[in-house]
Amino acid sequence: MYVRQRRKHRLLFGTADVVLVFAAFHLAYITRQALPLERVFFLTPPVKALLIGAAAVLWPLAGLWLKVYDRLEAARLRIIVLDSFRQCFFAGIALILVEYSLRLDLSRPFLALFLFYSWSFAILFRGSAPRLVGWYRRGFGEPHYVVVAGAGERARRVARELERSQDYGVRLAGFLAAGGADNGAPPEGTYPVYGLEELPELLHDQVIDEIIFAVDSRRLGELEDVFLLCDEEGVKTRIAVDFFPHVNSDVYLDRLRSIPLLTFSAAPHDEIRLMVKRLLDVALSAAALVVLAPFMGAVAVLIRLTSPGPAIFRQTRCGLNGRRFTCYKFRSMVRDAERLKPELEEFNEKRIAFKITDDPRVTPLGRWLRKFSIDEWPQLWNVLKGDMSLVGPRPPVPEEVERYARWQRRRLRMRPGLTCLWAIEGRDDLDFDIWMRKDLEYIDNWSLLLDLKILLRTIPQVLSGKGAH
Repeated sequence: MYVRQRRKHRLLFGTADVVLVFAAFHLAYITRQALPLERVFFLTPPVKALLIGAAAVLWPLAGLWLKVYDRLEAARLRIIVLDSFRQCFFAGIALILVEYSLRLDLSRPFLALFLFYSWSFAILFRGSAPRLVGWYRRGFGEPHYVVVAGAGERARRVARELERSQDYGVRLAGFLAAGGADNGAPPEGTYPVYGLEELPELLHDQVIDEIIFAVDSRRLGELEDVFLLCDEEGVKTRIAVDFFPHVNSDVYLDRLRSIPLLTFSAAPHDEIRLMVKRLLDVALSAAALVVLAPFMGAVAVLIRLTSPGPAIFRQTRCGLNGRRFTCYKFRSMVRDAERLKPELEEFNEKRIAFKITDDPRVTPLGRWLRKFSIDEWPQLWNVLKGDMSLVGPRPPVPEEVERYARWQRRRLRMRPGLTCLWAIEGRDDLDFDIWMRKDLEYIDNWSLLLDLKILLRTIPQVLSGKGAH
């Protein structure tokens, strides 16, 4: 199953959840009214519409947040049951919070019935997910026929993946002998093997929806006429780009005006989602600066009164792709802290970053500011300017970057942030390599929902003051 098809599948399952929630709500409503309980149950049309609308939004959001929809294509029944329960549980908690905030005082049996019916409907619907996705993938009825052009193990591997996708309407129609002598013979078996000279007749006589070229990269230039033929016939062509088997980057085709570019990206590259992330950064940082302005002024005054030196500490940090910028913080150390750093090098607890649990340079007020991350508030200005994001790997100083191992430098490919994945899982208590691996885990799994999850988990982490040195 092609990765790009998952977007359509998310839409399919999200839409199905809205329909199932609507059905579960009405069935629970009818069931509750029929129960011989002491209290008479009735909802006015505006309240009913409000609850159905809230549920229709909360259920798909919970599914996206928990990544339930990405596992439904080939999930076992046990996974479907557990994922559906988790989705209904978190969406139900959110719905109860909505009900509580609006003081609707709903019937508890009704809510229990609604959640149970939603869970049951989801299991019944998702149990047939492979067949439904196959029907959806086929264009509501027709199989999708694919020919593999190539020979040897590379073509066999592509063929095996296509066979695993039969439940989704994909049919392997045969092989095209285009691998060259160095790749061995085409796979033998129940599938026909065609020569290159037979391709025009094959496209005329049979339904071929697409051809996947699993050939040696050196042969691609020799197949130009084959690509032109497919282009003229309107047949979709794909190239299995496994020339670099150890490259984990996302691969996609882009264009520089009329020049096609095969692109490898080891960091998020969806311009639309990145633009939304930036818009949220601007809106939230601007709002936070306005709300926190009087408190920031008070903190600045306290810093000036309790220790000599400026209230704001400025330091050069490395941002997106190594760009350098001035990072702002409330000063939490003595004025000449940077000059004293070499004298304390032997007490450093991290392998590359400089961290000391009881750093003697930290002022009494500064220790309190660090404990609750108040010293980071001025970085909201960096977020507003575009140097940083609300969520992302923490910005390192250039001296640290110079000591990075090669695999660690990839963390620079994402705009640095105020908070990050490791900041909610232990902060300064974690080892430096764990910092790096958590940052790469964030980059590899980035989404707007992951950013939201990190922001929400940062609040209790900061309020607790745990892990801050």
